Amino acid sequence: MTRRSYTIYAVGITSAVLLTVGIGLFVGQVFTTLMQNRLKKELILVEGSRVFESWKRPPPPVYMQYFFFNVTNPDEIAAGEKPVLNQVGPYTYREYRYKDNVSMVENGTKVSAYNTKSFVFLREKSVGDPSVDNITTVNIPAWAVMTKLKGNFWKASMVSIWMNSLGSGIFTTLTVDELLWGYEDPLLARLAPSYPDVEPYFGLMYKKNGSNDGEFIYHTGEQNYMDYGRVETWKGQRSLNFWTSNQSNSINGSDGSAFHPMLEKNERLYIFTPDLCRSIYMEFEKDVEVKGIPAYRFTPPRSVLASKEENPANEGFCVTPQECLGTGLLKVSPCRKGAPVVASFPHFFLGDEKYVMDIDGMYPQREHHQTFLDLNPTTGVIVRASKRAQINILFSRISGFPKTRQLKEMIFPVMFLNESVVIDDASAARVQKLLLIVTLVSNFPLIIVGLGAILLLVLIILLVRARNQQNEVKRIVFTKPVYTTTTADDTSYSAVSDKEKEDPQNGTYIGLTAKSDPQD
Repeated sequence: MTRRSYTIYAVGITSAVLLTVGIGLFVGQVFTTLMQNRLKKELILVEGSRVFESWKRPPPPVYMQYFFFNVTNPDEIAAGEKPVLNQVGPYTYREYRYKDNVSMVENGTKVSAYNTKSFVFLREKSVGDPSVDNITTVNIPAWAVMTKLKGNFWKASMVSIWMNSLGSGIFTTLTVDELLWGYEDPLLARLAPSYPDVEPYFGLMYKKNGSNDGEFIYHTGEQNYMDYGRVETWKGQRSLNFWTSNQSNSINGSDGSAFHPMLEKNERLYIFTPDLCRSIYMEFEKDVEVKGIPAYRFTPPRSVLASKEENPANEGFCVTPQECLGTGLLKVSPCRKGAPVVASFPHFFLGDEKYVMDIDGMYPQREHHQTFLDLNPTTGVIVRASKRAQINILFSRISGFPKTRQLKEMIFPVMFLNESVVIDDASAARVQKLLLIVTLVSNFPLIIVGLGAILLLVLIILLVRARNQQNEVKRIVFTKPVYTTTTADDTSYSAVSDKEKEDPQNGTYIGLTAKSDPQD
């Protein structure tokens, strides 16, 4: 067997082995499964894991923006006319968040932590100075007190007199700082000595700068990667007690800071948010890309805040059967000390049209008012997110308070917030590197198949060349040369001229001519 034959056999066998092994590994998803199992073991909330430190102190900057609805016609509203509101904002703060008092519990299968947040104002990202800019808006403390006294005519009448003497009306004008971080309200200060549970200070973010929402206990994901970051208990409770059904009181999902790897598009992601006093869910909307990282966008569908008629599962969020609001609203008074606070998406996005039409100045837009999460499906890492929510007050006539006599019943917007984050460049580079490794390892069978295909092509070329050489007929035609021989008699030497020329370099020229026939 020739060397060429050995080469053909070797190439053929190697190509067959590579193709068989590569296709087998690809069909069996062996390397993909190995890589996924590796990620599931590394992406857990334990000391020394790949994600633990960034979970405790997220490196990407988080920004909190506040937008207020300035009331331009308070007297006309009190007389029963349509409110005309003007949006003012953003007032932007850098939000610093970290997990405090982190400790492993239940033999390391769960981790306990407090979510601490602090805020620093950013003038360059804001429309004005919050310590100077005034906003005319709903007098929330007054409405909370009036709502608390609904049905008690005599107490209501007495408090109404106090409100008149203190100059406390259904609207108030305060600075942005006062509205956010707190101020001493004269009506609350008057009531505080008689009611120990009443604080004289009020603010939309009062006592929330540098504070936490209570103790969370999370699953580490070590036993089941699907439980990664899932909330087990909040403030020591496995369920809430604000609502009227077990389903509504359930604590489901994560706190929005961590999601399990290997996400699927058909998943429904649950998030527990103490601000809304409930769990919400998000569903896949579309594929996006952030800083070169592929991501799935998840958004809350309309059904999350749908009415009980639209979504019967939401009936448990009705405070009473008579207090079931329409689509797009959630009355959160059970966890706001009875205050008539209603949550919604900004500008009543995804809500009933009537709430938009009741207010002059509402312009819901998906781009500016939708809440979304952009998650890398392989790692579960948040690459971009925006949580948007609006605070409203339920306006209605309250007996005993003449100032509310002509009011139209409506949902009155106060402000909305936009809490947003985009992955920083350093974190993005780490995620891209990890994804590259995952891609290379997962696609290793395709590399093997590619090598096998190349060798198969080489084999075909070698076989074709060998076949051509076997079929080629090599004919070497040997022909006898015909030489004209001469004898001395046939030729004669003669000088070119009568006198032989002498060439100093080449010698003498001699002419060779055929001998002439004497008969010619």
